[in-house]
Order: sequence, then C-alpha cells, then structure tokens
Amino acid sequence: MLGIPAGRIDLRDEGTRTTWTAEVGAFRLAPYPVTRELYRTVLGEAPESPAGPHTPVTEVSWKDALHFCNRLSEATGRTPCYALPADLSDPDALAVTCDGTADGYRLPTEAEWEYACRAGTSDVRYGDLDDIAWYRGNSGYTVHDVGTRSPNAWGLHDMIGNVWEWCWDLYDPAVYGPYRIFRGGGAYDPPRACRASCRRKSHPTLRIDDLGFRVARSGAP
Repeated sequence: MLGIPAGRIDLRDEGTRTTWTAEVGAFRLAPYPVTRELYRTVLGEAPESPAGPHTPVTEVSWKDALHFCNRLSEATGRTPCYALPADLSDPDALAVTCDGTADGYRLPTEAEWEYACRAGTSDVRYGDLDDIAWYRGNSGYTVHDVGTRSPNAWGLHDMIGNVWEWCWDLYDPAVYGPYRIFRGGGAYDPPRACRASCRRKSHPTLRIDDLGFRVARSGAP
C-alpha cells in the first residue's frame, strides 16, 4: 500500500457540465488492481477466466468487491470497513454502510481515485498513453498482468487502462438510483475513455470482463 498525501481535487461531470471540489484526507492505496491470484487467496475462488493469475480480477460486482475488502481486513487482523446486511440478496445494496475510520480495506472514493490517479498533474492523463496504459491501441484486446506499464509520480500502476475500477460512490442517486461509479478505462477502450476525469457508472451487481478494483485504507501515510 502506498501513502497518498492529503489534498484537494476538482472533479467534473461532462454530461451535466458541472464541476465541484473535494477535499481528500491522507490515505493509502494499492499500487495495482487486485489480481486473480490475490482474490483467490482471500476468498478461495475467483471468477473463471483464461487470463493469468497476475492479471486484474474481473467479472466482479461492486458487491463482490466489498465482500473481498471485508474478508481481506479480517484475514490481516484489521477492522472491516463495511457493514453488510445479513440479506445480501438486495440487488441495490443501498443498506451497505462504510466506516471510514476503520483500519480495514475498502474501495477508494471517486475523489480519492482521481486525486491519486493524477498524482499532482493536471493533464488528461499522467503520461503518454502507450507508456502508461493497456488500451485498445496496444492491448491486443486482452487484459494484461498488472504493473507492466509505467506508474504515475506516486508509484501507482494501471490507474489508466487495463481494467476499469469500482469506486465507493453513488453516481447520481436522484437520477440513477443505486448505480455506482467506476473509473480509469480498460484494455478494450479508445483513448477518450482512458482519461483521469472519465466517469462511468452501472448497477452494483454488474460483472463484466474489463471491470475490477483496487483497495484503499484510511489514515495518514
């Protein structure tokens, strides 16, 4: 886990053309997305895929990601962040709460994700796309092992490209109800989707072959 210093980030939604500023406290973020190998180690199994053990785990829903975070917290002697309802059959998962003061693992917030992705830069991405990301132009339409492209200034790999990454936040509950945010672009996407500011959303039960996640922890570096 890498220490990310406190700061602030300006976020923008291109659909509504709105911009807002978020304060970000110091936190820790994994340098790579969760791999198939780690997912299987923690949960005992991983979604079936021809991809190798060091590729990002995909075909995992937002709800799956939270379950993983809690299990990883328990396995490492930390306090889980998420209070998950006993009845996990609720597809919308709106009853889930997050204790941001717990020392366990969790998904980053959208503001944390973009702030960490930019790593102090203000351009659309933190480096040349072919150097930092697996995307439609160089991936061969397949997901690749984590950490095989150049990191950003804070040592984070694959923030752009390879797989999209779930964040904690609701997208716009007044319009889209339970839809959650994911960020970063994937191996099948054109350059326009592989930007630090690009926002996507879907239902928390969505499982697709280019959507994964990475873990965060609250607290100072």
